Amino acid sequence: MHSLDNLKKELSSVVKATTFSQYKFSESLGHGVLELPKEDIVPVIRFLRETGKFDFLMDVCGVDYPERQKRFDVVYHLFSSKTYQRLRIKVALAEGEEIDSITPFWKGANWFERETFDMFGIRFRGHPNLIKLLTHHQFVGHPLRKDYDADAQQHCDSALPIHFEPDPNYVEDGRSLVPLNIGPSHPATHGTLRVMVELDGEKIHRANVELGYLHRCFEKMAETHPYNQVIPYTDRLNYCSAPLNNVAYCKTVERLLGVEVPPKAQAMRIILSELARVIDHIVCIGANAVDLGALTTFFHLFTYREKVYTLFEKLCGARLTVALTRIGGMAQDAPPGWFNDVMQTVKEIRKGVDELDTLLSGNKIWIQRTQGVGAISADEAIAWGYTGPCLRAAGVSLDLRKADPYYMYGQLDFEVPIGSTGDVYDRYLVRVAEMRESLKIVEQVCKNIPEGDYTIRDRGIVLPEKKDVYGNIEGLMNHFMLIIKGLRPPVGEIYDATEGANGELGFYLVSDGSGRPYRLHVRPPCFAIYQSFSQQVTGGLVADVISVLGSMNLIAGELDR
Repeated sequence: MHSLDNLKKELSSVVKATTFSQYKFSESLGHGVLELPKEDIVPVIRFLRETGKFDFLMDVCGVDYPERQKRFDVVYHLFSSKTYQRLRIKVALAEGEEIDSITPFWKGANWFERETFDMFGIRFRGHPNLIKLLTHHQFVGHPLRKDYDADAQQHCDSALPIHFEPDPNYVEDGRSLVPLNIGPSHPATHGTLRVMVELDGEKIHRANVELGYLHRCFEKMAETHPYNQVIPYTDRLNYCSAPLNNVAYCKTVERLLGVEVPPKAQAMRIILSELARVIDHIVCIGANAVDLGALTTFFHLFTYREKVYTLFEKLCGARLTVALTRIGGMAQDAPPGWFNDVMQTVKEIRKGVDELDTLLSGNKIWIQRTQGVGAISADEAIAWGYTGPCLRAAGVSLDLRKADPYYMYGQLDFEVPIGSTGDVYDRYLVRVAEMRESLKIVEQVCKNIPEGDYTIRDRGIVLPEKKDVYGNIEGLMNHFMLIIKGLRPPVGEIYDATEGANGELGFYLVSDGSGRPYRLHVRPPCFAIYQSFSQQVTGGLVADVISVLGSMNLIAGELDR
């Protein structure tokens, strides 16, 4: 609370005394929470940004409370890369009220505000292009409002023509420009990304993107399902590293419940997370390479991805979407010999990463296609909301496993690789180095697996063992009550984040004390990164579009949700 007290004193000098009396300062599970009137969002954000107290805007989202006079909360999640502190700012709005846009302070606010408008109908005054983002242009209504039926599907039967973001400084100069759709049919866009460009010969004159081609209503579905039944939905966010999503979601709910999973469950979660990080980087590098013509690299890397999937299969029977975690621990213990299999696979993958390094790092064609392409400065990356390998490639050493260690990460020996230019080549080098560090982490944990249970044995959270359900009346009743009522976190809210393969993977959870989340919002790392794509490719060659796109590691399930 000490830092909040200091912030309270400092803010009192930058806002009107008449509105400061309406401020509410509190602390929620270690994070500061500030509630203020809508008139003060701009002066407060300006102060926090310009003084450097919080340099990252991690997210903006909405919450609907239809029974309240002020129906909506607009929630801003801020982070400091210097102190590693977080601040949640909440502004209550009535139906039809507007709030000032904060796009002048963070470029990344653009899409965050557009998504909030799209999902809730909240308008941001001064936003440069406040139009739909995830729903299609024929969609009517705002799907995350509580009065919108989760079953109300709306189909689209037409496509918008090629269009671009409004730019007051843009002047037609009479050149003959060629409009072109790159995707969603282009192989490098994987059927889910529409890139629209105007070409001046081989150069990109203007660019724009359209997303929402794989919008699966994750957040709406979370409101209609018990907490544990949300876990399979998290698998399908970044499906290239499903265990990372499982862990991040369960960790969020567990923190709200106030429980800590046993050391053995922590160790298993770390192993799964780091293996998932490795195969996610394999997909990113392999797909980027094959899109640029390096087919051998793709086949070579995917051999090792399959080896990791075999480990997942031995553990749970599934390969891609695994649902391995449970709130309170793991779904089951590891089978005999599994950790030895992991150690053997790590040795094989390490050899494969060395061979990848030989194949690509000094390859002249690879260097020509990636070096100097998509370069971005550290300040620009922060303004857009970059996290993960793309941020570290720009020279910012931010990794939540070091900055805010969770589980056993604070006791493990590993480095955080960083680049300097932020270009496609540096992003590649950072991911290669991160694979080596992840393998090092897995080996350390496998050599020191803690004894004990793989889950907590809280009757209100975890289902009893089958032998207890069939063998005694207490076990049967515990099973019955948990299935019927579901686990019920206390009334409250939390934002919790882990280091995903693409960057900060955060969940904002609001609980009303029932057996289902009242609101579950996910902060997908590649969503913020993709915002900068149009700017990054403008002025470059059309061939560079594919190079930059692949380096961002866009997973549509995570991007669109």
